[in-house]
Amino acid sequence: MGTTPTSTSADPSLSPDGLAAEAATGLRIEHLGGDGSRTLTGLDALRHVVGESSSRHWVDLVDPSPALTAAVAAELGLHPLVAEDIEERNQRPKLELTGEHIHLVAFAIAYDTDVRTDEIDFVLGRTFLLTAHTRDWDPWTAHHLREGAGPLLEHGPDYLLWALLDALVDAYFPVFDRLEDEIDDLEDRIVDEPGRATLDRLFGLKRALVEIRHVMAPQREIFNQLTNRTLPLIEPDNIIYFRDVYDHAVHLAEEYDSYRELVSGALDVYLSTVNNNLSLIMKRLTGVTVVFAGLGAFAGIFGMSEAGAAFARTEAVGFWLVTAAIVALSLSIFAILRRIDWI
Repeated sequence: MGTTPTSTSADPSLSPDGLAAEAATGLRIEHLGGDGSRTLTGLDALRHVVGESSSRHWVDLVDPSPALTAAVAAELGLHPLVAEDIEERNQRPKLELTGEHIHLVAFAIAYDTDVRTDEIDFVLGRTFLLTAHTRDWDPWTAHHLREGAGPLLEHGPDYLLWALLDALVDAYFPVFDRLEDEIDDLEDRIVDEPGRATLDRLFGLKRALVEIRHVMAPQREIFNQLTNRTLPLIEPDNIIYFRDVYDHAVHLAEEYDSYRELVSGALDVYLSTVNNNLSLIMKRLTGVTVVFAGLGAFAGIFGMSEAGAAFARTEAVGFWLVTAAIVALSLSIFAILRRIDWI
């Protein structure tokens, strides 16, 4: 028996109407042409602005489906491998020159109790900049875009790329400030409350720093390439701006190294604190043992057979003198141990 082909019409993003509906909300075009700057939406508008050779535009994709990504890539003339990388969204930070386009992958970082990273794809062409990202990252929060994208596009799409990367890296600083506060609080808790919850938080911080390192280390090299490599789509006058982004990345890398050392030092302090507490407990148990061992040793001279006579008040005076001496000696030992802080 033959198998029935699976229909793809159930996915609205693959139908023309579904694709158009998605493009109306997930595709935004900032266009700069002879008639000034405008904000457009939809694939039809993209086809129109791409046909204007003298125009510049920023194409922004938010949570695009594979169908919308493929459609936009076809309109912009992107290499199929670039479109595939954008669709998969599992890349590491990288910079590739593919044909006449530069494909750059960077990451936004957020931190609450755990680190969250969001992949952002940038594709730079001669007349356009394409960005693809999730809704968690909003490029319009960049302070460079207070007056809109038009003034940035006047300097070229590469200048707009710098503005977005600069805002992306600047957003790392509040994350690092929060990490610093977390480390300071953790150092206090290690001394005051060296328990399981403190240890779990310590390892949580170590994991967060490892995740940040996976993003920052290769990303710093990307910014270095933007300043040192001769890229045909980066204007020489704009390289100095990318160098500023690289300087910020270097500064963040230095802070990261200091945080990693602080967390490693905090772990050493935690282990030392636990060992010191254990030593203190053993010391006190030893002191208690010394006191009660003395009592037991002297009490064993008489044995339990003398207990009945003692309660019957028939024991001689010597029994009570020995008992008083035992108690006095035990109290003296207790006082000595208390004075040397063993109890």
